[in-house]
Amino acid sequence: MTGDGAGRRRYVATNAPAIATLRQKRRHRFERMVARAINELPDTFRQAIANLEIVIVNRPSVADRAEMGLHRGEALLGLYRGTPLTRRDQGYNLTLPDTITLFQRSIEARCRDEAELVEQVRATLLHELAHHFGIDDERLDQLGVD
Repeated sequence: MTGDGAGRRRYVATNAPAIATLRQKRRHRFERMVARAINELPDTFRQAIANLEIVIVNRPSVADRAEMGLHRGEALLGLYRGTPLTRRDQGYNLTLPDTITLFQRSIEARCRDEAELVEQVRATLLHELAHHFGIDDERLDQLGVD
């Protein structure tokens, strides 16, 4: 029930609980895809990401987009923040974990079906992991990796 400022009451039917449940199911499904992609990594790589946090959010923020220099209409599917393993030295310690942020809605928007979504989650995660291992976008392009 809401007021309209003139003393009248307006009743609004909402499906908020159903929408929230749907969002939770979508998030849970997405989290399972990410977990599967991580579990499929070779043991050597999984051990090297022990101090890496993977975060899932709906969409990149304005600050995320600005940080990456993106313009209107350009998509951001994932973002690595941290110090790549190749740039760490003996003085690198007592730091917060590096993070990989996956943008769920941005990834979902690129996919037509479940199979594409599974592959895009995997590809995005691997792309961001490459940054963690010290491979930049230019080198990924040379290797033919999106």
